[in-house]
Amino acid sequence: MAIDVLLIGSGGREHALAWKIAQSPELGTLYAAPGNPGIATVATLVELDPADHAGVVDFAKAKGIGLVVVGPEGPLVAGLADPLRAAGIPVFGPSAGASRLEGSKGFTKDLCTLKDIPTAAYGRFGEAEAAKDYLRQRGAPIVVKADGLAAGKGVTVAMTLDEALGAVEACFAGETALGSEVVIEDYLEGPEASLFCLCDGQEALVFGTAEDHKRAHDGDEGPNTGGMGAYSPAVALTPELVETAMARIVRPTLEGMREAGTPFAGILYAGLMITREGPKLIEYNVRFGDPECQTLMLRLKSDLLPILLAVAKGDLSGLAPEWRDEAAVCVVVAAEGYPGAYRRGTEIRHLPADEAGAVVFHAGTRREGERLLADGGRVLGVTALGADVAAAVASAYRLVGAVDWPESFFRSDIGHRAIGAAAS
Repeated sequence: MAIDVLLIGSGGREHALAWKIAQSPELGTLYAAPGNPGIATVATLVELDPADHAGVVDFAKAKGIGLVVVGPEGPLVAGLADPLRAAGIPVFGPSAGASRLEGSKGFTKDLCTLKDIPTAAYGRFGEAEAAKDYLRQRGAPIVVKADGLAAGKGVTVAMTLDEALGAVEACFAGETALGSEVVIEDYLEGPEASLFCLCDGQEALVFGTAEDHKRAHDGDEGPNTGGMGAYSPAVALTPELVETAMARIVRPTLEGMREAGTPFAGILYAGLMITREGPKLIEYNVRFGDPECQTLMLRLKSDLLPILLAVAKGDLSGLAPEWRDEAAVCVVVAAEGYPGAYRRGTEIRHLPADEAGAVVFHAGTRREGERLLADGGRVLGVTALGADVAAAVASAYRLVGAVDWPESFFRSDIGHRAIGAAAS
């Protein structure tokens, strides 16, 4: 029997999920709310506000939806999955209680302490002066994080004490305040990598690795962003390191969440630093990464829909996802000025057509008649497969070069660490 699916979200991650779900022979109708012009090529867009939980539940009931896939972190932290589950509707995405792993960095750090999970030493502060005193004691480099969701922009890796003090002030002061609490962490050194795990509340199954590029500009310079590109698999995560991370980080986390009465079911995304002492947890996300998801979806050989359903129904037994041998690379094309002030509504005059093993995912676009307009900071995710990272990079940048959008910018060095490692 065909399964009707409702996908929540409108970004590049959701376009990648929609693109992959749409290939399933088990799919009936794919709906997306609110979606974007790219998602509209493979799904029926519906006018639903994800913040209107009752409206989402009513729609799912009326349409006989067999699975709701919640893409972004905002609706998950706000608890959208809870009323859906209460109504008996299978949902891919954790409960509000389990989503605290992303919604509160302080909660996650305290869980790490409780379960002896390797992570950076830290302090939690509810007011600026105490945080500044701690900074003066610890010195720099040091990391300052707003406790709540900040769309990838609430983290400052401060190389000087003055920069760290300024980051604390920005978290607490003025209209741009990012929250009522900050977490201050010791600076960790080593390559970063992302580990993705499917979780059913009890067990975890590795579901790919990737490396994101957070800084806005080439050479890992400039401010942190939501991600300017990614490649998969991550060269820094060997099979041995993956198993170490599962044993010391992921499985103790699932145990701790069960003990807290909020078992985690969904995709758990562990941001890791590979230090001399082994993998350490930087942070958790409770959804697919963006742009990491784009690379994972191109590399996944298996049908995604039964995998999402198995997680939603709380039973991973028998799942064995198959992956392509190729590497995948995603290059984000962003609006000039991002992650600071940028213009909306500039015209994207031309996009290259998708090819076998190469897709232009929409992340922040909208239609105005026949015109395609930029409607966000990160606007496109140009993603390609290749025999190795260097080949995937070449394919992705060839397509980037065919994008006609003068008011854009992108990094020209996505995948540089993997290419450098392969050459050494």
